[in-house]
Amino acid sequence: MKKRNASRANRVDGVVFMKTGVRLVIRGDEEGVDSDMRRHSSLALRRRMILPVLSLLMASGCVSAYGADTVSKKNHARPVHRNEAGRKGVPPRDEVISVQVSRFRSHGAESSVTRHVMDRFVAGTSPMQILSATTPGVTFASDDAFGLDTLANTLYVRGFNQSQIGATLDGIPMGDQGFLQYNGLNIDQAEIQDNISGMELSQGGGALTVPSTQNLGGALQFYSSDPTDKFGGKVSQLFGSNSSFRTFARVDSGSLNATGTKLFVSMARTDNDKWKGYGSQFEQQVNAKLVQPLGSLGKITTMFNWSQFQQFNYLGLSMNMFRKLGRKLDYLYPDYSTAYNAALGNYPAAYQVLGNSADLQNATYLDGAQSQQNYLMAVIADLHLTSRLDEKTILYAHLSNSDIEATENFPSPNGAPLAQQNGPNNLRRIGFVESLDYRIAGNTIQTGVWYENSGYFYPADFFQEPLLGEGPPRNPLGPFKDPFARELTDQFNTNIFQYYLQDTYAIRRDLRISAGFKSFIQTTHGGAKSNDSAFTGEDELPSGTLTASSAFLPHFSVNYKPDSHNEIYVDIAENMRAYSYSPWFVANGGAWAVQNQQQFVSNKSTIKPERVWDYVLGYRFTTKHFDLTADVYHADYYNRLLNTTAGLIVQPISTVVNAGRESIYGADVSATVRPFDGLEIFNSVSYNDSEYQRGIMYESAYVELKGKKQVAYPSWIYKTNVSYAYRQFRATFNATYTDRRPLSYANDVFVPAYWLAGVSASYDFGRIGVLQNLRADLGVTNLFGGKYIGGMGFSGYPVSGDYPTLFAGAPRQFFGTLSAKF
Repeated sequence: MKKRNASRANRVDGVVFMKTGVRLVIRGDEEGVDSDMRRHSSLALRRRMILPVLSLLMASGCVSAYGADTVSKKNHARPVHRNEAGRKGVPPRDEVISVQVSRFRSHGAESSVTRHVMDRFVAGTSPMQILSATTPGVTFASDDAFGLDTLANTLYVRGFNQSQIGATLDGIPMGDQGFLQYNGLNIDQAEIQDNISGMELSQGGGALTVPSTQNLGGALQFYSSDPTDKFGGKVSQLFGSNSSFRTFARVDSGSLNATGTKLFVSMARTDNDKWKGYGSQFEQQVNAKLVQPLGSLGKITTMFNWSQFQQFNYLGLSMNMFRKLGRKLDYLYPDYSTAYNAALGNYPAAYQVLGNSADLQNATYLDGAQSQQNYLMAVIADLHLTSRLDEKTILYAHLSNSDIEATENFPSPNGAPLAQQNGPNNLRRIGFVESLDYRIAGNTIQTGVWYENSGYFYPADFFQEPLLGEGPPRNPLGPFKDPFARELTDQFNTNIFQYYLQDTYAIRRDLRISAGFKSFIQTTHGGAKSNDSAFTGEDELPSGTLTASSAFLPHFSVNYKPDSHNEIYVDIAENMRAYSYSPWFVANGGAWAVQNQQQFVSNKSTIKPERVWDYVLGYRFTTKHFDLTADVYHADYYNRLLNTTAGLIVQPISTVVNAGRESIYGADVSATVRPFDGLEIFNSVSYNDSEYQRGIMYESAYVELKGKKQVAYPSWIYKTNVSYAYRQFRATFNATYTDRRPLSYANDVFVPAYWLAGVSASYDFGRIGVLQNLRADLGVTNLFGGKYIGGMGFSGYPVSGDYPTLFAGAPRQFFGTLSAKF
């Protein structure tokens, strides 16, 4: 008899009894299973103790008992068919009686994606791309099939982008999930996708316990899997379009001693050519995790994650470039001659159709590239100090080094009209999270603190390109040696302190309320530490200190669950976002990404931290064969800060303006139908109306934005997923409709609407020799070959008109994977 570890979030215990092919599973809250039951070894005695409990629970409506061949849908397990037992290659299965105690399994304004759902997608697909395909109100777009390119990635949740959503991995703060992570690490570089056991998205104003100073619109929490109790592992190999080649391997040690010490080590390597232009996308990762159980006291976990990512970037497009030269327009590298002559003003004849000098120059850049190396380390103590008190401590450190490269139309000392620019930036973060959960008299009291210190360093160096005919251009991925000039050096240091307190009170067994608040203060000091005005054109670049603080950011929620099928929830919260920062010349880079020191000083007296009041009202209906969820939400957005952008994509001119209020109204409705075991049909419709409430001053002129839609977010999103499983076979189809998106704040240019669909199929051959669950997968992305704009906004958004800040989505691609466990 074994007791499985419970999820602290849901307080769910699992007790499993096994004998002679019969397994009884009880799932319930901590009050629903008598601890004395665990001390008995006789199966007959267990049955005599359990059956009266089951009868009582079933009579009260708290428990639903399914047939012996049904597996709990909460665990998204594959249906079991009676004629499978004894079939060649398939081990006999235990008869299962599944009992669910569901009164306390409320979700509120949260959505979750399990490992089982993630396995339906092409191996290595970004978790954010999977989240978008399966969750209402979420939209994610990129330029590659895996969704790994952070430069092009665009994630939005009900109008809030990835820099306005909190993110954690096993409770570790992950900061901004966008490009040039100045305060965190993207999940694609933090954890191998195969090792993620699940993810949860708080779509309301909640997530009070999440360590983040940017979560205006909720939080995204990722969880990595623990090592297994038995020795084993998994290997998988992917092949696909554009010479795609991905290898994953993981080895679990199993329990190494009487105390249950266990660990796993895994690696992944992804290599594929770009689908257009020259170059490749390459990533390799290592994850290691060690768990030391401490008996009834809890466990201590240590983790080490390393990743290396290199990519020849895709060219950013304007709508004019996309329409007139097509989606395959890309950087000219290695065609040095054409780029060299274009830098002198001699553009190719085919490009003249663009009709304006800005697009001509943006379309003929030689190259752009990025490389990253990341280390993430943590020690996590998860302790049950008493029967009422739980404690969790997280100590973490994160180191990141990156090279961000682009060749500009800037003269080299030898007379060449081109020069290579590189930013060898680095980020260092160190911090801790401490939390306590205490349960007494129907109350669950949660409190905790978070502290982090981070340092961010970004120099911009110039390297000489050769004269035409004297050699090939410099490699976009380096090495970067002997710069002839340093344009500038930006350096920032940030201290964060956050505290939260929350009480969840069970008024009745079917009604719970939560009330709490968080406080935080973030102080960032930095900006330009060096400046060569001959390159920047400014005598003094932005530098100084900004502090964002709030002593009381309240959160209130109500959850009413009258029975096992119905749930009503309300979520209300006030959130604030600290000032963001990034190098001076990076568009959409935050408070320091303004033209000069004078403007920065002027802004200090006019801008304030962004604040949001979030309101969510939702209803959820759940049965064995049908699920329905309906949410309506509203957000009052105050001190909306806009980074307006003009100029060339490698030399943008930015400013930060306070656009005042933004009003957000929306609704999400989703339904899942399971007419019979093996078939699941999901559909969702999302509507969002996000409008600015006043105009702004831009370049000494007033621009009216009142009533204009928020840039980059669609008003309508429709999603459908159909999944069918029969015995060892599974097939999945998914499709998403994304409405048109405003490109400019003035809404005079839009990115067209598009459909994006994918299909996958898998077959599990069972055990073959030493291999278990030998499985073959086939996946097709962009099934219908649509030509569309995916990610957008990497260089900000214009106040009015067109701008080259868009990325064309990948065409139809095919992938096949073989995997097995041992």
